[in-house]
Amino acid sequence: MTWIKRSFALRDPAVKLSIVATLYRSARGLQEFHQRCMAAAAATTDEVEMILVDDGSPDDSLDVALALQADDPRVIVVELARNFGHHKAMMTGLQHATGDLVFLLDSDLEEPPEALSRFHAKLEGEGWDVVFGVQRARRGGFFERITGKIFYRIIESLSDRSIPQNLLTARLMRRDYVDALIAHQDRSFQMSDLWVLTGFRQAPMEMEKLALSPTTYSFARRIRMAVDHVTTTSTRLLYLIFYCGLALSGTAMAVTLVLFLRFLTHGVAMDGWTSLFLSVWFFGGVIVLVLGILGIYMAALLEEAKRRPYTHLRRLHRPSAIEKASP
Repeated sequence: MTWIKRSFALRDPAVKLSIVATLYRSARGLQEFHQRCMAAAAATTDEVEMILVDDGSPDDSLDVALALQADDPRVIVVELARNFGHHKAMMTGLQHATGDLVFLLDSDLEEPPEALSRFHAKLEGEGWDVVFGVQRARRGGFFERITGKIFYRIIESLSDRSIPQNLLTARLMRRDYVDALIAHQDRSFQMSDLWVLTGFRQAPMEMEKLALSPTTYSFARRIRMAVDHVTTTSTRLLYLIFYCGLALSGTAMAVTLVLFLRFLTHGVAMDGWTSLFLSVWFFGGVIVLVLGILGIYMAALLEEAKRRPYTHLRRLHRPSAIEKASP
């Protein structure tokens, strides 16, 4: 328990802490989540706010969050117009956080809020800008662990940036890092890629993710996630297509030259299908080459052309009043 004593020594009433979490089917454990988060935050600072983002939850998560706000004015509820997805809801919550430190985690209690003290001790004791959680070992059975490894191998081999394995949502971030993170204008993005792309001094911290509920990530969904991650964060796949087309065209030209020299020196050639085969091979390579070039340009244009907002707010619920979000 030495790390708990150390965290109390780092307590600074002048530091404002923002706790950010998204809500989706979170009603059952939300009250416990709030109690444990606030108890953990008390060891770090006296000034705390909690940002709860209702991501179009189909249960009564919003009602529970508003009931918590009625009892605790430190709670701010961001009600989205519909379900926009976990990553976009997180970015919306971070945009509303005002703390010098921001603690981001899931509200399902699989990432224990009590880890905040350890995160804070490492952040302040070693001078990091971000401390993020990673699992000691992936949970689940043999098939789930294997598919998880396959997913990360695909991401690692095709991504422009290296993403830490077994990455968790839980992380403690300084204000400068959060400002840089939410400054990104990407409309199609993967949160794990933006965390790495933002830079600053980041350090992992091992923690155990509790298995309180069965995973919703099937094998088909993992494949889709891998495809979405690569196509929205990486240009390496497009360059791979480009170089394959270049190699195919070059090989076709080399074989054509060899057969032509052989015909001149020995008068031997394969009748009938030779010219047709080489023509298809050569022009097929040229087409792939051209598509690769166009794909690279289109990917760059697509990133700049999309100007859709991350989310639409239905209401911003503050303790003093209920404010309608500006359009």
